[in-house]
Amino acid sequence: MDRPVVVVLFGGRSSEHSISSATAGGVLRAISRDRYGVIPVGITREGVFVLEDDDPDKFALDAERLPEVVDNGTRILWPEGGGDRALRVRRADGTIGELGTVDVVLPILHGVHGEDGTVQGFLDTLELPYAGGGVLDSALCMDKHFMKIVLQAAGVPVSPWVTVTRAGWARDADGVRTDAEALGLPMFVKPARAGSSVGVSKVADPSELGAALEIAFAEDDKVLVESAIVGREIEVAILEGRDGARSRASLPGEIVLTTREFYDFEGKYLGGDGAEVVCPADLTDAEIARIQELGIRAFEAVDGRGLARVDFFLGPDELYVNELNTMPGFTPISMFPKCWIASGMTYPELISELIDTALERAAA
Repeated sequence: MDRPVVVVLFGGRSSEHSISSATAGGVLRAISRDRYGVIPVGITREGVFVLEDDDPDKFALDAERLPEVVDNGTRILWPEGGGDRALRVRRADGTIGELGTVDVVLPILHGVHGEDGTVQGFLDTLELPYAGGGVLDSALCMDKHFMKIVLQAAGVPVSPWVTVTRAGWARDADGVRTDAEALGLPMFVKPARAGSSVGVSKVADPSELGAALEIAFAEDDKVLVESAIVGREIEVAILEGRDGARSRASLPGEIVLTTREFYDFEGKYLGGDGAEVVCPADLTDAEIARIQELGIRAFEAVDGRGLARVDFFLGPDELYVNELNTMPGFTPISMFPKCWIASGMTYPELISELIDTALERAAA
């Protein structure tokens, strides 16, 4: 039997372009070539779809030189729809080549124009099966404001917050300050629709709020101001159930901060000191069960599909969901894979799980 053809789609127009590219390096290195035919497709920062080299080293995560997709002159010609799944490429010299019939797309894209439902809708229109979240859960979880509203409505506890728009800040700065200060100090300011801690600031004094909002507004016109919860940062990985089974949760992991204020971009990806990813976390059996159950409930509340990482704040007597990521960091050192590895699954098996789940859904 022929191997299913998987398009590994990465890069993109968001500020998380390089993290997506680094994720691709890990996936291209680990995906089983015995089980799947692989076509790497990159999206440049300008939104151009190009045929990439099948070379994991090209996209290795390097703090000195973050990887990215550059325009190499090729152009991916997507299927024309109506049941056609033939992928083609127009090369730099103008010739057109056949790449194969696509069985499933693995869109390892982070941030806007990829993790927010836009690419998912594009693939749905072409009737191309894909792994991971669908349009609804991707769009919902990309917007932290609406994500919190949905979770709150489902009875899932979330940390207190205020949503601020750029127009609202310009129109009534004093009112925004009053609402934000009611949350108490310290507080966190973050873009509503960004990830990897891009644009996030910790505010310890009211005088710092304006500058923090401007940093966040550089990423998004809508920003969240959240209470800083005193407690442990716990994360659990969720996979969609197969054959009608309920979704399942990994052993939880923990972000342990020592000298770093919070788990920022440098701590996550650039090897900065002061933060460590620990999985499994040191928790009681009761705490593990509670976190796993609430993680699955949160995934179900947003109509989750494929996978998600659910992030929590665990206090002495409280457990809050901070956010869901429908395409979490997927490099071999990221929390999502580490949690499943600690739960008994290898990194290549995890990649196969995502692809096979999508193939089964398409067949059904």
